[in-house]
Amino acid sequence: MSDKQIDLTIEGVPVRVPAGTLLVDAAKQSGVYVPVFCYHPKLDPVGMCRMCLVEIGRPKRDRESGEFLRDDSGEVLLEFGPKLETACTTPVGDGWVVRTASEKALQGQGEIVEFLLTSHPLDCPVCDKGGECPLQELTMDFGAGKSRFNYGDKMHLGKHVPLGDLIYLDQERCIQCARCTRFQEDIAGDPVIGFEERGRKLQIVTYSDPGFDSYFSGNTTDICPVGALTTADFRFEARPWELKAAASLCSHCPVGCNTMVNTRRQPTAEGQVLAQRIMPRQNEAVNEIWLCDKGRFAHHYAGPGGRLTTPLVRKDEELVEVSWREAIAQVVEGIKQAQGGVVGLASGRLSNEDLFTFRQTLAALDGQAILEEAMAGGDLADQFGLSTGSNLGDLGAGDAVLVVASELHEEAPIWWLRVKQAAQRGAILVVANGRRTRLDKFASHSLTYQYPEAAPIVLALAAAAGNSQDLDGFEGGRQMAAAARALASAKNLVVFYGREGQSYAASQALAAACARLLEKTGHTGRPNNGLVPVWPRANTQGAWDMGFRPAAGGLRQALEGAGVVWLAGVDPAGDDPAFDAVLEGAGLVIVHELAMTRTAELADVVLPAASYLEREGTYTSGERRVQRFYPALPGAGDCLPDWQIVARIAEGLEQGPAPAGPSLVFDTISQQVEAYAGLGYPELAAVESQWPGVGGEDLYFGGTAYANRQGLGIQLGLTPAERSSPPVDLPVAVKPGEDELILVPVDRLYDHGRTVATSDVLAPRLTARQVLLHPDDAERLGITPGSQVELRLGEHSAHMTAALAPEVPAGVALLGRSLGVPLNGAVPVQVTLSKVGG
Repeated sequence: MSDKQIDLTIEGVPVRVPAGTLLVDAAKQSGVYVPVFCYHPKLDPVGMCRMCLVEIGRPKRDRESGEFLRDDSGEVLLEFGPKLETACTTPVGDGWVVRTASEKALQGQGEIVEFLLTSHPLDCPVCDKGGECPLQELTMDFGAGKSRFNYGDKMHLGKHVPLGDLIYLDQERCIQCARCTRFQEDIAGDPVIGFEERGRKLQIVTYSDPGFDSYFSGNTTDICPVGALTTADFRFEARPWELKAAASLCSHCPVGCNTMVNTRRQPTAEGQVLAQRIMPRQNEAVNEIWLCDKGRFAHHYAGPGGRLTTPLVRKDEELVEVSWREAIAQVVEGIKQAQGGVVGLASGRLSNEDLFTFRQTLAALDGQAILEEAMAGGDLADQFGLSTGSNLGDLGAGDAVLVVASELHEEAPIWWLRVKQAAQRGAILVVANGRRTRLDKFASHSLTYQYPEAAPIVLALAAAAGNSQDLDGFEGGRQMAAAARALASAKNLVVFYGREGQSYAASQALAAACARLLEKTGHTGRPNNGLVPVWPRANTQGAWDMGFRPAAGGLRQALEGAGVVWLAGVDPAGDDPAFDAVLEGAGLVIVHELAMTRTAELADVVLPAASYLEREGTYTSGERRVQRFYPALPGAGDCLPDWQIVARIAEGLEQGPAPAGPSLVFDTISQQVEAYAGLGYPELAAVESQWPGVGGEDLYFGGTAYANRQGLGIQLGLTPAERSSPPVDLPVAVKPGEDELILVPVDRLYDHGRTVATSDVLAPRLTARQVLLHPDDAERLGITPGSQVELRLGEHSAHMTAALAPEVPAGVALLGRSLGVPLNGAVPVQVTLSKVGG
């Protein structure tokens, strides 16, 4: 946007905006009403619907001097065009006078509405969009009381057409605004839907197999200005005015997307949830107004269905229901009598309040606080991470982004979206991985390495920032030298690193190498510069901040021989059958969990935990933004938040009274955790105006995304200690033997974990139980596509379907996580493949 300012008048209101601002945006910013259908502030204008017709008066100018011509009284002489113009395609001009509600403008706008209604079914009483429909609103404002058209001649089209498993199309309701197709092509990068036919038969179709194959399809239903596109899980479920809305956060990945949970409950004592949907809540520094489909549809696990609702205690080898008092008493007594240490195991699924309370209690017992996720670098993120004021949306020409050992499209889709958009705005994008990823298409430089050797390539980039001769020993040294120069010379540099192909030791080396790169190139301590770990959970960064650390020697070793194994929000036995023996050998096993898991089945005490939808708390995102979420549902049965469960046990152990609420827990965090000093729930609830304005009465402008009135969160400052990147200790690489491959676990968005598997609408999209091989390896091993193969990992074996993929590196096999194969966190392991029965 230009620095030059333009002065004009819109419907009598003086307006000053930067040159290049579209007239429709200038009107919106000044509070003037200009109706739109096809225009959306996040999309390029196309002027298809003509709803934004206005009159524009342009000043007359002297041809020689260029000065405005004036009448005898000194007023600028204006010249209004003979025709109305579209405000969405017209940049503002100096001295213009714009009429948006003149008789001529209103007539033109009314005729557009009248024309649209000639092909619309007028089924508002049964339409899912009723109550939040822009066409309905604008018909009331601009529509004629009586139409001149014969509605008996309406075109009748399909009413319930599946574009895919998640999105349905009502062809009669579509007004051909192309918001959905433009979003998919321009923003999502998935041009999988488009127009077919002509004239009144024009309709949306899907080009992909499976249909509407995109991780961002649900956003089209938000920006659709009519009821043409609806989601499979909410169609005909409720009307907007029946819904209760509560602000929340997505619980699946480290992005920290702001959401609004809509629920409708049956008016009974049980408070049964009859309808539920997840909607985006605007936060331009985090997720803008978008959600990925996992965040939108994979929420049923946190609802009332299939939940633990009462404490369980093992009696005579059976888990039986007991009161909270009895369950807590048994835990307290068991801890007091335990022979051996106490080990607490938690995950980034828990809130900061849960993790802090758990860590305090374990510390009082001289116990260990172990983090389930075997990925390093949370401490380095506090020193080298993004600092206050950072926003990926600000990155563009002159900036750079490095993504290493991560497939953002699968692991953190909204980050993928925002990094892609930064590249499209001109930022230099460097992608380094052992295979090609979806982001390579937008990369300026694509670097490959052999799994798991991600750290050496980052170290080489850091070294080459000063001397490109340091790359002489690397394949593709010229490409790497160009990438190193681009990273070193960038105004701002953001580095994303993940865990693909990385053991815990390898991820330690990678995090340290990334910190060294940032330090050596001078990209630390400033907004829009720093390290971003692509954590596997929503609050893994918070877990590091609260004092939890991964077990360097592996979870099994950390738990073996413990007198008390205390697990919160984790299921190690469900991930690896070898943990059965470990847990059976422990003196006391305590589990708090949402639903019955394999680990819970082995426990001595099982305590029902409240889901994030049933309580309030905070998460800290991978960008180190602390954000609040609020209760949307009543608790399932007698469940309690994890922090409260731990606090009751601590009270029984005479460690002090339980806090009265989560805000008081957070107040203690702000007093004892340096990075959180000065924060509190009121500060996290602060909001400010954002552009574009959404969620108001004019849903035609930004769609049905919610305005953020509950808190934008606060990005933490960096720790004040002097930044000095740690030494990089490179682990020994795993080498395959003869007829062996390196098995690399990769993250898939739709994995088989419980948080996704409980969503019926996502069931058709779950990751296939298959192992991906390079065609040459398959041929060498005599494996054909679709054949059943056996993966042998030491004593463990699993049967999978073989699939061939040229993008898989030779000598490597890729396997999605959560498929029942124990992979020891993120350790690449040797595996022998042979045809089953062969």
